[in-house]
Amino acid sequence: MDKKILVIIPCYNEEDNIVNTVENLRATCPEVDFLVVNDCSTDSSAALLKSRHYPFLDLPVNLGIGGGVQCGYLYAVRHGYDVAVQMDGDGQHDPAYLMKVVQPVLDGVYDMCIGSRFIKKEGFQTSFMRRVGIRWLSGMIRLLCGKRVLDVTSGFRATNLAMTAYFAQHYATDYPEPEAILAASLAGFRVGEAPVIMRERQGGVSSIHSFKSAYYMIKVSLALIIDRLSIRKVKGGRA
Repeated sequence: MDKKILVIIPCYNEEDNIVNTVENLRATCPEVDFLVVNDCSTDSSAALLKSRHYPFLDLPVNLGIGGGVQCGYLYAVRHGYDVAVQMDGDGQHDPAYLMKVVQPVLDGVYDMCIGSRFIKKEGFQTSFMRRVGIRWLSGMIRLLCGKRVLDVTSGFRATNLAMTAYFAQHYATDYPEPEAILAASLAGFRVGEAPVIMRERQGGVSSIHSFKSAYYMIKVSLALIIDRLSIRKVKGGRA
């Protein structure tokens, strides 16, 4: 492969998952590079990364998922990667589907391709209440920019050089996946999806659970509305 691909793996307290995640990626896609972004984990994640000699960034302060992934995008731009792929560190994203997400970007079909569990509706589909929330956010994004994306909270996504450079400068810091779709669409980038099969979290605890899910929905909904009011739509993917 003549294209350089970097897989960005955000990591926060993933001691139960990070080794399996990385080893599965290395076994399945040995041709790609990867970078783990350790976001001030308080468990043994950093020690595991060091002992395994994995390439990783050890952030000095906790930036949250958005800030951590943005560091990965900055790294990808500065090191000349053609495609950057975000893949969660909790084992939900199967690297067997990585090239299915990357290929539409390599082919020039999309600037950002999102791995979607809802196109073929196979594999782990998450809980009923989360599916309701995802449908709500999907509807909001379609209303605000006219773009229909089914799996708006999927963190399994690939970006080309232009999209990666944009995200290296413009990226939401908290729970950025839905906001990134809206921002990319309003900036004129081509956003699409590819079918994937996801797994349940392999260990640890998700940062979104119980009453936090309602808070998340309210917060992201408001953020999307604010983004729509502040982001100017520009054709051709140039801000």
